[in-house]
Amino acid sequence: MSATLELFGEPLGAEPGEITRERAAIRGFLAEAKHSGLMATSCDSWMSGHSPEFSRELGRRGWIGMTWPRRYGGRDTSPSMRFAVIEELLAAGAPVAAHWFADRQIGPSLLRHGSAQQREFFLPRMSRGELYFSIGMSEPESGSDLSSVRTRAVPARDGWTVTGSKIWTSHAQHSHHLLTLVRTGDRGEKASTALTQMIVDLAQPGVTVRPIRTLDGREHFCEVFFDDVFVPSDRVLGTPGSGWKQVLGELGFERSGPERFLSTFPLLSAMARDGAAEPDFGHLVAQLVVLRSMSARVGKHLGDNEAPGVAAAVVKDLGTAFEQDTLDVAREWLSQHPAPDLAELFTQAQTHSPGFTLRGGASEIMRDIIARAEGLS
Repeated sequence: MSATLELFGEPLGAEPGEITRERAAIRGFLAEAKHSGLMATSCDSWMSGHSPEFSRELGRRGWIGMTWPRRYGGRDTSPSMRFAVIEELLAAGAPVAAHWFADRQIGPSLLRHGSAQQREFFLPRMSRGELYFSIGMSEPESGSDLSSVRTRAVPARDGWTVTGSKIWTSHAQHSHHLLTLVRTGDRGEKASTALTQMIVDLAQPGVTVRPIRTLDGREHFCEVFFDDVFVPSDRVLGTPGSGWKQVLGELGFERSGPERFLSTFPLLSAMARDGAAEPDFGHLVAQLVVLRSMSARVGKHLGDNEAPGVAAAVVKDLGTAFEQDTLDVAREWLSQHPAPDLAELFTQAQTHSPGFTLRGGASEIMRDIIARAEGLS
């Protein structure tokens, strides 16, 4: 089990020297950040660890928007380089939630579908860790079935008027903008032509954000209400009616990343340090190795014309199961080997676990996607 302790220090397969050096650089930064008090390790840090100070420091060092063009504040690095940096941050339990959605999917969506004006306005600020986005997809009556969204946008002078609501909108109370999916076509019209994505300024009159308190007392989920909110025409992402196809592409970014199996890694790592070596623990490590390889492979194709939706769904579903398995093994380990630091991480992961199977799409939806692709449904 000694190799387990350095799982992220021993690359799976050959890794270019430049990526190894980048790993060393960010590990050094993370050690400094812990020593200075800029961060503390926690489980599910990409969802609950909201620290504008930490995000701005990452932006200053070039670790946000890494694959974006330099003209927009990026570094033109490879997906593999970004993957290495992201997994180092998540493995350390770093507080990356403030800029997470902007970096993970808003930036790529702007690069693929946004106007020149949108890219030039948003991307540099996002890459500096100064401008934060939330995602407005789910609604009270439309969770994983996004094609049924009811939030409506109707044409207005020089733009649109939006009315409706979104739910489970992480960190909307801290964000500057919301990329939201709205209905611009008729109710009976197909989703492929009836839905549109719009960038809503959350400071606009008519926007109300209500945080939802979770089991651990935190408030990262929110409800967002729109009461005749004006959205200028130049804040439509892509073209009216193209929202459904764009969202499907975004979900590949949302479902396939290492956050889908590293939310509980600080807990797994703590068990390894405490000497966990039972067969169940070894099984977790084997799962992690496979998931890491799958996620990295999907990540290399996220920029393709056809998003790897089915492969992303597989990573998301298996990652969710892995995180739940980690909790089960940790619960048993703690019953025999009490440890305060381990117990704290376990509590963090446990209180967040109800959301593991829902965020990014419920497990049942993921399995339906996979079954349909294999002709089993």
